Amino acid sequence: MAASRAGGRGSQRVWSLGALFASPALLFAAFVVVPLLALALRGWQDGQVADRLTSSFVLHALQLSFVTSTLSLAIALVFGIPAAYLLARARFPGYRLLTIIVELPMVLPPTVAGVALLVAFGRRSFIGSTLDEAGISLAFSTTAVVLAQLFVSAPFLVRSLQAGFEAIDPTFEDVSRTLGISELRTFFRVTLPLARPALLSGAVLCWTRALSELGATLIFAGNFEGRTQTMPLAIITAFESNAGLSGAIALSLVLLVVALVLLVAARFVTRGHRGAL
Repeated sequence: MAASRAGGRGSQRVWSLGALFASPALLFAAFVVVPLLALALRGWQDGQVADRLTSSFVLHALQLSFVTSTLSLAIALVFGIPAAYLLARARFPGYRLLTIIVELPMVLPPTVAGVALLVAFGRRSFIGSTLDEAGISLAFSTTAVVLAQLFVSAPFLVRSLQAGFEAIDPTFEDVSRTLGISELRTFFRVTLPLARPALLSGAVLCWTRALSELGATLIFAGNFEGRTQTMPLAIITAFESNAGLSGAIALSLVLLVVALVLLVAARFVTRGHRGAL
């Protein structure tokens, strides 16, 4: 009886707290939804938006954005998975320093990242001049777009996957090793599949962050149509050209739809995986 009353009082406190927090939560939701809804409605009403979507200007930017973002994600997976596992499982001298280095691009202004990349790999730098003598030019090229996107997006993959690895019970890995399975096979057959939800969410964050990158790309790669002009750069260009607001809205709607599809797909896949577990 006493337990029932205590449970009832606890439930009432939760509901009262929920009612207290409902207004700020709804206001924040409205703050996010209203601009996006206005963008969608303006695109629906503007007859020029549909024509802009099929223009070469938009198609070139869209193709380049998808290609470079995918390449950035692929490179991030190659280097980010080992880095995330190392940070999750090992403790070594310099661990905190490595953690700071990995997380720094997440809080660094993209323009600063672009300047840093240009200073490090531009033609006047030691690395850039050496590569230039070998016939390899990084700055203001499609490669520079990939590097800029990788710099700002890879940490999102590493942090998400690190949290996923840390949440895995080491007992599963220990059992695999006692059965005579090697460390490497244990990682690919036990650890990585268990971290799949974190891997998928991290990959989505990494890819979408690369897709939306602007500042670092503009400074390190420039804004050249068909070569370095990604979707965010094309939006800026549209405002300053004859395409005007209609072109910017068309490009923005494409990015909005892509982001929504990826978010919903990631939620669906990770939820299904957790249910299977």
